[in-house]
Amino acid sequence: MKGEDRGKYLARILNACAKFIESGSIMNADTGLDYIAHIASPYGDAMQRVATYISEGLACQILKKFHGIPKALSLSKTMSTSEEQLVKKSFFDLYPFLKIAYVITSHAIAEAMEGEEVIHVIDLGASDAAQWIYLMQRLKESQKNHPFLKITGIHENKEILEQVTTHLRVEAEKLNFHLQFNAIVRTMENLDLEELPVKKGEPLAISSVLQLHKLLATDDAMVCSRSSPAESMHQRTFAEMIGKQKTNSSSVSSSLQLPLCATSTKMMHFLNGLWKLQPRVMVITEQESNVNCSSLTERVDKALDFYGALFNCLESTVSTTLVERIIMERTLLGEEIKNIVACEGVERKERHEKLETWIPRLELAGFGKGHISHHGMMQATKRLHGYGNGYKLCQENNCLFVCWNDKPLFSVSVWTV
Repeated sequence: MKGEDRGKYLARILNACAKFIESGSIMNADTGLDYIAHIASPYGDAMQRVATYISEGLACQILKKFHGIPKALSLSKTMSTSEEQLVKKSFFDLYPFLKIAYVITSHAIAEAMEGEEVIHVIDLGASDAAQWIYLMQRLKESQKNHPFLKITGIHENKEILEQVTTHLRVEAEKLNFHLQFNAIVRTMENLDLEELPVKKGEPLAISSVLQLHKLLATDDAMVCSRSSPAESMHQRTFAEMIGKQKTNSSSVSSSLQLPLCATSTKMMHFLNGLWKLQPRVMVITEQESNVNCSSLTERVDKALDFYGALFNCLESTVSTTLVERIIMERTLLGEEIKNIVACEGVERKERHEKLETWIPRLELAGFGKGHISHHGMMQATKRLHGYGNGYKLCQENNCLFVCWNDKPLFSVSVWTV
């Protein structure tokens, strides 16, 4: 069977398996998964690789209907800190997405803070020192007098924060940069923004790289506890309303037409809290995907679409037998896929939504769109040169999309108060 035909065949069987699971036809789903096992492979082409992890997620979805079996098989896998950092570095090296986000974020902050003696940055997911090393380099180039850089880094893993702190201090010393790093060990869900060490009136910037979507799990858990079936559809209803108002999505007034039930959530409380901090600039990077669906079949289809393209990016640039690629796909992207497919409620953290859904949320919180730095765009374009011809940057409505063959995969947007 040829690659394209095989891919379509796998997609049809995966879709059918998801429908069987939703309808309770477990034996039919089992038959479908058996077919997939003979075709999918973590060492095959992009579609075979993605199908491997989606089928594993579907199998976990079935097993989670039981109590003892998942525990006995240890379906929930955890990585050590060193393993987690290693696979994230592989993602950083093999794909250009994070590099582009860091470049755009650093340029936006440097331009917004021009001439300031003190700059405070809040990093909502401080797991990578590379982002702030680039900012220090950018500030050194653009400002005669180096400002005092304060970074408040938030992460749930103390060991990761310690590694970031050490790395930044070493690099700051090399660059002769005055740096202060405040480490806060918290999950996003438990973060109290009012307790952050922010001084009134100080120049403040906020960076969120692939973090905000995790809060949608908390919203879903809150909705599931309500008694009204109409309210339990909150997440989908919100996205549907945004879709209907897409033509007016840049207008705050159109966003304000949304009913209160679609906005009074943990996410909106968090975004309102960020606005109250009055940052001069906030830069948000998110997956340009919409896997946050209540329907298992929809999640499978959306995961196939997004991760199929993400895996396909590497087909022309990286060897299929490269060990780093195989490990990164299995332990990072594969686990994301399984989380999307197998998990429900608060356990489902990977709830990517497209920028068209994030825009009205941010506008409702009081933020307005900033501009993407022209110089930052030039530097980001240079970064793409080493990654093959399929990657490109597209700007639309003052937002940046990193695309593969015209398909947007990640968005970077700049916001002001």
